[in-house]
Amino acid sequence: MASPERDSSSMSPVMQQSFLSRAAHPSTAPLAVSIYRLMDMKKSNLCLSADVSTTDELLDLAERVGDSICMIKTHADIIDDFGERTIRGLTELGRRKKFLIFEDRKFGDIGSTVQKQYRAGPLRIAQWASIVNAHIFPGPAIITALKSAATDAELLLLPPMREAGDAASSQAPDAHLPHRGLLLLAEMSSEGSLLTGKYTEECVALAREHRDFVIGFIAQRSLNGEPDDNFLTLTPGVSLPPAAGGSSEASRTGDGLGQQYNHPRWVVLEQGSDIIIVGRGILKASDPRAEAERYRQEAWKAYEDRLAREKN
Repeated sequence: MASPERDSSSMSPVMQQSFLSRAAHPSTAPLAVSIYRLMDMKKSNLCLSADVSTTDELLDLAERVGDSICMIKTHADIIDDFGERTIRGLTELGRRKKFLIFEDRKFGDIGSTVQKQYRAGPLRIAQWASIVNAHIFPGPAIITALKSAATDAELLLLPPMREAGDAASSQAPDAHLPHRGLLLLAEMSSEGSLLTGKYTEECVALAREHRDFVIGFIAQRSLNGEPDDNFLTLTPGVSLPPAAGGSSEASRTGDGLGQQYNHPRWVVLEQGSDIIIVGRGILKASDPRAEAERYRQEAWKAYEDRLAREKN
């Protein structure tokens, strides 16, 4: 299902601001501040969807593309040998390469259950993932339950938090401050998705009630609509045509299994998204490092063009 086309003249004022300016917005969650600064520092608004099945594959991929991404999205439950080596290896790579870890858990249960899924069990997600996501169909308690669990847990391998007056912080913003954040699944890129209309509107309403923990949405377009809104938008289903002879124009394709793909330029420039999520376009490339850099450049250019257009 295609997302509604946006009129750039109706885009929220915050979308006309740079990421660095948005980091200073008074309603920005602590983790989102770090993300905006990280993106500005790395000139990257690319999230890699690392849907691989072994620890070796995951760590090798993160090592190869880490310089081009601001975030890596994992599915820990599909990694056959997930364990302590996975956790420590990926966390250390994130610290060294300066990217955040987003576990695509899609929580969707009662509060006490999601707290256990988040903090305990074999995955121990709260120990190593700064970002998780959730559906709101169980009701608003899923947000408060995850927030409570996040407050109690400790992240692994974290450097000391920078003080606000630390002069070095403006030169090397720390993407790994001990904060966590939640993304709400407001829209999906799969054909026929039911995450539309009233459901999406309720996601936005709940996010506004929990601005200190909800950092944004998984959506096909920016959902910032009020003056105080400064939520991140992460958009999956993004793909580039082949490098040789490929068009730079926005296009929409699919994989035959319900997934719908959009061009990065369309998603960022026209729909107001902040971060593109790319999986198979990079994973299946003969040179994932070079392909990740190609996606980074394309998405960052679309962001720069968005800023330039709003100034005119």
